[in-house]
Amino acid sequence: MVIPVILFCIGLVCLIKGGDWFVDGAVNIAHRFGVPELLVGATVVSIGTTLPEVMVSATSALEGHGEIAYGNAIGSVICNAALIAAVTIAVRPGKLDPKTLRLPVFFFFAAAVFYAAIAYTTGYFSRLTGVILLAGFAVYMAVTILQIKRVSAPAGGGGQAVEGSLPKDLGLLAVGAALIALGAKLLVDNGIIIAQALGVPESVIALTFIALGTSLPELVTAVTSLMKGHGSLSLGNVVGANLFNLVLVSGVSVTLSPFQAPQNASIGGMNASLVLDLPVMFLVMLLLTVPALLRGKLSRVQGILLLAIYAGFCAVQFSL
Repeated sequence: MVIPVILFCIGLVCLIKGGDWFVDGAVNIAHRFGVPELLVGATVVSIGTTLPEVMVSATSALEGHGEIAYGNAIGSVICNAALIAAVTIAVRPGKLDPKTLRLPVFFFFAAAVFYAAIAYTTGYFSRLTGVILLAGFAVYMAVTILQIKRVSAPAGGGGQAVEGSLPKDLGLLAVGAALIALGAKLLVDNGIIIAQALGVPESVIALTFIALGTSLPELVTAVTSLMKGHGSLSLGNVVGANLFNLVLVSGVSVTLSPFQAPQNASIGGMNASLVLDLPVMFLVMLLLTVPALLRGKLSRVQGILLLAIYAGFCAVQFSL
């Protein structure tokens, strides 16, 4: 039992460091070729911080553990909104521009409604479902790029001065991707061993520990943004990452290996995933985004309420 725990922790470290290097390399390359920084944050950074979820969920699905692929995607959305974003809001609430959130919020809830419709009707995520989710990801990226090009000033005259060399940045990308792949493998394999030893359902482990572990890159980004006074960047990254958890993480996993929604826990005789996980996902995202869209600011009470919901969610998961 000791060795799986150690390997699980090593997997988390590989995911964190790999995600960090991947984002650094991607951002440096984008700056070097004159891509607007706003575009980098809305696309590259969110994709980079979501890569751990992609690798964990895809690996789980291919190995026949659909519960982890499903639970990691939903659990990461809940963790990002009710823990990571909530902590930054509770510590340092602030104002933001609602216009920058409208597009990712719209796409998130469109994807969430489609995802939930599949879960509540058939309960089976087919390869066609995965293709539709990935198509949603492609559409979102295209619309985002077009929108940012319209509202952003031209990059003008080429790239920015960036420390280091292009080969170094490419190396960061390659090593970061390799560490993410290794960390995902260690996390999934040993997470399953630990779950079986403790008698905890795999879906619960995915919804809590693995979801938290793969959300750590978002946490690093959020804390960094908070320290630099960019609360809106932190919230934008969380909303973007949550959208990618549904359309990219789930899309890749389902396309590679279709799976059934987990049914190994129940509440009142009903599937716990349908009466708890999905409703909580919608609840925390509504609490996070609606006040920001209506009032253009975040409140400390909002963050504390989200943290309380996350604590209750975890408590219920481990009592099932």
